[in-house]
Amino acid sequence: GSLMTACDILGRLEGIRERGGKVLLVDPRRNETARYVDEHHFIRPGTDALFLIGLIRHIIDRDLCDPAHLSQYIDDWDGLLALFRQFPMTDVSEHCGIPQAEIERIAEAFAAADRAVCYGRMGVATQSYGTLNHWLINVLNMITGNLDRPGGAMFTNPAFHKALDRRSGSFGTYHSRVRGLPEFSSSLPSATMAEEMTTPGEGQIQALVCVAGNPALSTPNGGLMEQGLAGLKYMVSVDFYLNETSRHADLILPPTGPLEHEQYDIVFNLLAVRNLARYSGPLFEHSPDSRSDWEILQGLIARLTHYKSGKPGPFRMPDLPSPEQILDKGLQTGPYSERFTDYNSGEPVEHEEGLSLDVLRRYPHGLDLGPLQPQFPGYLFTPDQKIQARPAVVVDDLQRLLAEFGGSEGGSSNLRLIGRRDLRTNNSWMHNSQRLAKGRDRCALFMHPDDAARHGVTDGGGVRVATRAGEVITSVRLTTDIMPGVVSLPHGWGHDREGVALRVASAHAGVNANDVTDNLAIDALSGNAAFNGIPVQVSPVDNGTAAVPTNQQEPLLAEK
Repeated sequence: GSLMTACDILGRLEGIRERGGKVLLVDPRRNETARYVDEHHFIRPGTDALFLIGLIRHIIDRDLCDPAHLSQYIDDWDGLLALFRQFPMTDVSEHCGIPQAEIERIAEAFAAADRAVCYGRMGVATQSYGTLNHWLINVLNMITGNLDRPGGAMFTNPAFHKALDRRSGSFGTYHSRVRGLPEFSSSLPSATMAEEMTTPGEGQIQALVCVAGNPALSTPNGGLMEQGLAGLKYMVSVDFYLNETSRHADLILPPTGPLEHEQYDIVFNLLAVRNLARYSGPLFEHSPDSRSDWEILQGLIARLTHYKSGKPGPFRMPDLPSPEQILDKGLQTGPYSERFTDYNSGEPVEHEEGLSLDVLRRYPHGLDLGPLQPQFPGYLFTPDQKIQARPAVVVDDLQRLLAEFGGSEGGSSNLRLIGRRDLRTNNSWMHNSQRLAKGRDRCALFMHPDDAARHGVTDGGGVRVATRAGEVITSVRLTTDIMPGVVSLPHGWGHDREGVALRVASAHAGVNANDVTDNLAIDALSGNAAFNGIPVQVSPVDNGTAAVPTNQQEPLLAEK
């Protein structure tokens, strides 16, 4: 739940159990959350779609479907149910690694519950069937009546409501030059970025403006991305770090620090478990010669526009609204513009005034606008305000899944690589904080003891992890918290490159997992990069190459 916006998430999980509910976790790794759930089930990476289909098929076969309030909104219900008959339960179980009896038991319990929700996020998204996974999650919630109702999967009603207008969105209206990957909402997949830089021809990317990101470490096939960044004719980085990406820049424009500008969440308020709004003003005035991100980008756009126009005379900055003005306008035209209810004290307090930025400033710790409420049909943006239950592109992708996994499982000897996030260092920029980076090695390869014995690997020793894209050498930690046949490396490391000025991060350099992920491994439907389920070869190297002394390793959280 890396994007689930909720305070005291562990307390909320325990609250479900205290009310008589159950929490099930399905993951190739027995991760930190496993300590707070009733059941954990290992699953083979990349087969989540099959597991979800197994749940859906059993619910359909046993006539346990009950869409309830959703019946009036679902288009082609019969056609939806017919899609899953082509997947035999025995094949589903064999491929995903979860016994058929367990799949059927979970399906029946889910369908019988008064309230239930299936939830997935980054782990199910960043794999070869990521889009299909999220559709299947919605289908499971939908056929059991658990979509858009309390206790199920719900939508927020954010105060800055303009962020919800998706009617102007797009998909596949144009495609990338080299591989033909589809755009989504006017953006192309990051998996195609490096090849668009390194492949000659008309339309080749030769200049780049990079804002805060670190694609040298965060995109697949890091070696190819390095070639692309090094070969650019011109690059600008808006960043206050001299990191693995910005070291390639011709010009670095450092923005104000996080305590020197205002903050209002738009994206995360869409993913919250309650309706909320919080504005944080700057704690410190920034110096006159510094600029925030929006001022830098506004200045770049204005100057480029002036240059491209060919108009003579001096440059002039346009009088454009500030983020605060945009936010205030959004609040005053949103769903709480005429009145709002304040739940901060636990009991609702009605306010006859509308919400504005001035009003929101009265709540420095945030404003609780109440529990989520059903939003259909208002949030159905199709022309007939119906749920298109079986989109053609998704039906086609089901056939791709069937073709890949049809029949009995093949006997591949490859291990499957998955990523992982550490609470203190889950992105590359966090590695330059001594408080967050200190302690045990957080960049070791997790490996099951049975796999280690088969590959001649010892705990704390060095291993080489290799794919078509490249290889890395790192230390290994043996643990039964990882599924046999699966290995795990975190992302965001690899701070040992020349020209990087990150003192703390360089002292804990680690290796870049994306040096072995493959830019050709994608979710074919969306073009999104597949970072999980990558076939890798693992072999031991000289113990002194990358070993971490065993006595410096802390036990994993799930082992404590």
